[in-house]
Amino acid sequence: MGTPEIGGTPEVGDASKGEDTPLLGVVIPALNEGETIAPVLTRVREYGMPIVVDDGSTDNTAELSRSLGAQVVSHKTNKGYDGALQSGFEHADKIGCKYVITIDADGQLPTDLIPVYLQHLQEGADMVVGIRDHVPRISERVFQIMALRLYGLQDPLCGMKGYDLRFFRELGHFDSYKSIGTELMLTIVRQKAEVREVNVPTKLRDGEARIGGNLKANYIIGRAAALAFLHHFTRS
Repeated sequence: MGTPEIGGTPEVGDASKGEDTPLLGVVIPALNEGETIAPVLTRVREYGMPIVVDDGSTDNTAELSRSLGAQVVSHKTNKGYDGALQSGFEHADKIGCKYVITIDADGQLPTDLIPVYLQHLQEGADMVVGIRDHVPRISERVFQIMALRLYGLQDPLCGMKGYDLRFFRELGHFDSYKSIGTELMLTIVRQKAEVREVNVPTKLRDGEARIGGNLKANYIIGRAAALAFLHHFTRS
């Protein structure tokens, strides 16, 4: 795999040189989201540095994001949701962020909750996990039941999460088994770290979700749930 291409605002310092760096990086995986990402970025940049991971888009997602002040990591080929988040976390680490919040590019998740997440992190929470008011798929509900019983988490698949980046640095990666954004979260929970939950109202998405249609999505989510279940008992 080649090195992701980086572009975006030049005012962000290089942590290795001791320059000023952003406290918060907001990682936004994006695949052909040119029609929806602009209002998301307009709000996100009020709170932290938007880091858009353009995951092989064929539209103007990357160019538009740069023009709106985002740091952009570009994948020449699609690496999927977890691959996009991996690159986003690596970039946040590179520019010296202390915290990362993940959010979707389609406007389904409320950007005005970013300062709420950040406040929790600054108060000492190790992680903040959203609880959506609507969960569309049966596989997600099964994952919810499993996560609630094993870990006390109500919505493990909510795309809006907040992290103290030191856990990413300690683990060395965001994902190793296509966990749909849950491996690092469950690693943090297993360490008995402080995890707080926030209610997150969601909007319905127009068009097919990034993860695919219902059949494909249920397979991907079911696989991730099974692997999380396996990891729980093999590491206990």
